[in-house]
Amino acid sequence: MNIRNIAIIAHVDHGKTTLVDKILHTTKVFRENQETGDLIMDSNDLERERGITIFSKNASVIYKDYKINVIDTPGHSDFGGEVERVLKMADGVVLLVDAFEGPMPQTRFVLQKALALGLKPIVVINKVDKPNCRPDEVHDAVFELFFNLDATEEQLDFPTFYGSGKNGWFNSTLEQIDNINPLLDGIIKYVPEPKISEGNLQMQITSLDYSSFLGRIAVGRVARGTIKEGQAISLMQADGKIKKPRIKELYVFEGMGKRKVAEVQAGDICAVVGLEDFNIGDTIADLENPEALALITVDEPTMNMLFSINNSPFFGKDGKFVTSRHLRERLHKETEKNLALKVEDTDGADSFLVYGRGILHLGILIETMRREGYELTVGQPQVITKEIDGKRHEPFENLVVDVPQEFASKVIDIVSRRKGEMLIMETKGDMQHLEFEIPSRGLIGLRTQMLTATTGEAVMAHRFLEYKPWKGAIPGRSNGVLLSKTTEKTTAYSIDKLQERGTFFVDAGEDVYMGQILAEHIKPGDLVVNATEAKKLTNHRASGTDDASRMAPKVVMSLEECMEYIQQDECIEVTPKIIRLRKLILNEDDRKRESKKMEIA
Repeated sequence: MNIRNIAIIAHVDHGKTTLVDKILHTTKVFRENQETGDLIMDSNDLERERGITIFSKNASVIYKDYKINVIDTPGHSDFGGEVERVLKMADGVVLLVDAFEGPMPQTRFVLQKALALGLKPIVVINKVDKPNCRPDEVHDAVFELFFNLDATEEQLDFPTFYGSGKNGWFNSTLEQIDNINPLLDGIIKYVPEPKISEGNLQMQITSLDYSSFLGRIAVGRVARGTIKEGQAISLMQADGKIKKPRIKELYVFEGMGKRKVAEVQAGDICAVVGLEDFNIGDTIADLENPEALALITVDEPTMNMLFSINNSPFFGKDGKFVTSRHLRERLHKETEKNLALKVEDTDGADSFLVYGRGILHLGILIETMRREGYELTVGQPQVITKEIDGKRHEPFENLVVDVPQEFASKVIDIVSRRKGEMLIMETKGDMQHLEFEIPSRGLIGLRTQMLTATTGEAVMAHRFLEYKPWKGAIPGRSNGVLLSKTTEKTTAYSIDKLQERGTFFVDAGEDVYMGQILAEHIKPGDLVVNATEAKKLTNHRASGTDDASRMAPKVVMSLEECMEYIQQDECIEVTPKIIRLRKLILNEDDRKRESKKMEIA
């Protein structure tokens, strides 16, 4: 059978998953009358809620007697680890670019990885039905990007297709048609067949799957040889150990599911059942003459956070898993499939340092754990610094902001205060396109501030550049917080009286504890307040005091917003039902003692 392996790569929201939907529908994977909905590949609850792809997934379609293995990849740079390893399974990439926005930071990041692996690119300029779109300019910008990334002559001679995934058409010209067949024909024509070298079995495990019936499943592409059901093999691990397990079952991808087969030839992507204790990057090789493939390298993490057990007065009320043993097991299990994540033990038995690519990467992990029934507290995200030539260096990022022209000066001001330097400023239609170089620290809390200043109009994207010398202190949150004095239920009477002191994160009737953050203070400096006092009832009527309480609705922050909001002496309590902000030290006297110690030190 003729096989084509392609990965679909693009910046976030440029239409990858929608394109996969159209490929699945065109190749009749579903019955005519079958209800499938949109974004079929985004099967995870979190992906559906946020409208983003987090995990890369495989599907397989048959078109004109060719089997096309399609890999859908995430667009956020925080999930770059997912993309880096699955590109190993592909022979070609379909690069999707928005006809208005053009190449964005993540486009560059993923394309660089694909070109370095020698994959054949096909460029698709999507969303040509948008107003203000500029497909010809975008095509030139893509060519320039290829050139800057040192593409080979062959890669620079890329075919281009235009169309609209939403309206279901792609063509080699701007002429609108009613199908995506020209693109599928282009994949068959331009993507090379899998290269198969002679020799014994070799297959690298590039992703993991899990089934409650079959256990852990290894997914990868057979590089050479043939893999058979019941075959005894060598499993070559990163640390040099070699195990000798037997393959129980083999599956190939078909449509959205898998089909059991007896053997898989080189060049095809398959799922292997029956292996234990394997990791991503391990090689399945011949029993007698095992040869390992090169390990998968993933970029280093740039941020870390302290994960601890929940030690608040309300611990254990909501969650099933509350001990440090549960937390350790869950974090180590995550590192098996999440290559860009690292976990280290700390001096305290109840805390672990977790390293990740960014706030979204760590936020998704915390959100997933909380939905599984875990309770934990997480500290402020910190960037990872390095000593280079005796000087302290920190990670820098390339930040791109598209914003209406009237807000451009505000954006430049906000980024400059966070030690960002402007590199490019150009006009795209009604929008101003700004590019900055900014320390990763400066990005923490930037999104919320930026959206507030631009009334939600700014579109931000960033990617890691390199380590550069430390830029000095960056101003954090300017306002203090209001803290609870007691452990009780809040009352509308108390909150009403405290409204002019700050903006509240809690409503009346909520359980709070001493040291919990209730609101943002209107001034710098923290203030301890009593929000649980009930109204004193007497049998006298008084004209001025019988007014009903007037409370403004509470401010609801998402987990990522909380992570960006907290300071060094604060943390977030995360349980399956609620997210609370609190001080690390709950008792006011202990906090004062600690701050005096710090001043003396």
